[in-house]
Amino acid sequence: MSATTETSNLDLAAYTAATADQAQRASRILALATGGQKDEWLARSAELIRCRAGEILAANEQDIARAPEFGLTSAAVDRLRLDEDRLEGIASAVEEIIMLPNPVGEVIGNNIRPSGLEVLKVRVPLGVVFFIYESRPNVTVDAAALCVKSGNAVILRGGKEAFHSNQAFHAVLQEGLTDTGLPPDAVQLVSTTDRAAVGHFLKLHEQISVTIPRGGKTLIQRVAAEATMPVIKHYDGNCHVYVDAAADLEMALQIAVNSKCQRPGVCNAAESLLVHRDIAESFLPRLATAFAERGVQMRCCTRSAELMPGSQSATDEDYATEFLDLIIAIKVVDDLQSAVEHIERYGSRHTDAIVTNDRNAARRFCAGVDSSAVIVNASTRYNDGGEFGLGAEIGISTDKFHARGPCGLQELTSYKYVVNGDGQIRE
Repeated sequence: MSATTETSNLDLAAYTAATADQAQRASRILALATGGQKDEWLARSAELIRCRAGEILAANEQDIARAPEFGLTSAAVDRLRLDEDRLEGIASAVEEIIMLPNPVGEVIGNNIRPSGLEVLKVRVPLGVVFFIYESRPNVTVDAAALCVKSGNAVILRGGKEAFHSNQAFHAVLQEGLTDTGLPPDAVQLVSTTDRAAVGHFLKLHEQISVTIPRGGKTLIQRVAAEATMPVIKHYDGNCHVYVDAAADLEMALQIAVNSKCQRPGVCNAAESLLVHRDIAESFLPRLATAFAERGVQMRCCTRSAELMPGSQSATDEDYATEFLDLIIAIKVVDDLQSAVEHIERYGSRHTDAIVTNDRNAARRFCAGVDSSAVIVNASTRYNDGGEFGLGAEIGISTDKFHARGPCGLQELTSYKYVVNGDGQIRE
């Protein structure tokens, strides 16, 4: 290791330690903040996003202009791009979080013991969240809003693709914290794009309570391997739509197209379509036309390829791939159990849907598919914190501990026991 590299590593180590220390101090103050104080900050942040729209959009244009340097696909550029409507959506999402109850201090269990002790189970913040994410700048605001509302300080480490957009949002969020008397270090943005900084943060388990990575599989595997604190993982979104023999085919067509095409570059977009053999001949040609009109590349098994003009042969790898683009893998299956087994083999336990009018088939599918969300007769795109009434989400966890599915306010808390007595001693 050269002297220059050693100096750089020392600088990074000092910077990350200082950032984590600042966040920890801020978290202790934030844990005592009232719900009203936190909601005041959220309202001020939404106001500032609207007031500073020109500055935020100008920063975003810098990122869009640099997108070719990073080899971003068209879907990735869409995730990165902001416009006035998307900014309004971001501000409105912040205001929706105001309407949610403050989770900190909520009593989620109580018990009076024979000794007379009152045992309360009370929600508390996790502490400091280290959040790593890629090229969606709206996530900067969602994550900060959820963390602060739930009493946590957050260290945001966005992708280099959205560096200028994230800086613009961060400036707004910190201005709001200062304006409302909350500690500005409650929301910090990592100021370096050096990937080595992540490794330093992952060592700081005494200051950082939990790490949440949201991005590609390589990132998440690295974080899971290196982290010295708990990790809430947001793995691939290899999501499926299964069209059952008892499906309403018009409904199935609309759900399949929406699941794949509405926003193909997001984690809850469908990547694979499974069709029961009994309705394949009547359904797949119609779907092929709809997909072709929208520029979807269809990668098909032998049976489905015969019914879908313009398709190409699917490989085993295609069924295991999160495309994040207008590409879908398609397979005809013999029955519902075959669909469940295919999802078990190739899926990522994120979101899987069935289209059927058979209640028993829906029940069997929901029981058999082990994913964070199993959806009956609706698009996979609904596995989303906002759509589930959480206000927003910091990610969709494919873990089972400590959180699963969209992670909102409650998933960013833990609990402690508060015991009230009047002089009891144990014999």
